Amino acid sequence: MPPVARSYLYVPGDREELLRKAPGRGADALVLDLEDAVTPARKDEARRAVAAALAAPATTETWVRINSDQVDADVAVLSAAAAGVWVPKAEPELLAEVDRALAGVERRLGLPGAAFAVVALIETARGILTCPQVAAAPRVLRLGLGEADLAGELGLQPGPDRAELAPIRSQVVVASAGARIVAPVGPVETTLRDPDRLAAGTRTLLRQGFRARSAIHPDQLATINAVFTPGPAEVAAAREVVDALDRAARDGSGVATDPHGRLLDRAVIRAATEVLRRAERHAG
Repeated sequence: MPPVARSYLYVPGDREELLRKAPGRGADALVLDLEDAVTPARKDEARRAVAAALAAPATTETWVRINSDQVDADVAVLSAAAAGVWVPKAEPELLAEVDRALAGVERRLGLPGAAFAVVALIETARGILTCPQVAAAPRVLRLGLGEADLAGELGLQPGPDRAELAPIRSQVVVASAGARIVAPVGPVETTLRDPDRLAAGTRTLLRQGFRARSAIHPDQLATINAVFTPGPAEVAAAREVVDALDRAARDGSGVATDPHGRLLDRAVIRAATEVLRRAERHAG
């Protein structure tokens, strides 16, 4: 299973110079885009460029975002260097088609079964309604959320805080937890020259249960990575919780209090342990 990324940078699949530069821009992972970033007339050119990029030794975890109506042609570009594919407009039937197509590529490349993983993007009303099935589909590592497509289909007019989409975000988080897959990837911020907006929106996603976000420009990556990496104070507080409960357990108790008088039990420790795991994973 690929490592858990905090940031995913979309890279237009038909921009060879950007494909060359992308691995050094600071993203935990790259998404070479054959879908929205590429016009219909340039799809074949993008496939050739992405295939060439994947032929080089991988220095950064790399995915390919495919077109939902061109699955076979798009997955054919994959090499053993790819982590897998991002599937837009993910619904159960489409994911079954993607699973079959990926299995064919794995056989052609001599790779073991399920070598390629899937990030399933919830972008349709039916995707929302079938979110638990999408999360439980074969190969799905984590879910993502395409809020622009959803807002258009649902007739929503989101305000600056995106509050109108909060119920949908919750469904994606719950479906991920229910399927016991990695916490989901948050949507892009399309306003490029407002770092405060990016930081605030990313912190909201963190509070809502997301643990990564996709980016459309390298300048967004440092902020996204910082928000999803626990800071020293958060790590110290989490360590305090774990240590207090460890001491209580040695004394034969399942509960403890922290220095502020807050009751701590095994439910609290899950959140603290998750913070410590994220901090360790992204240390340095």
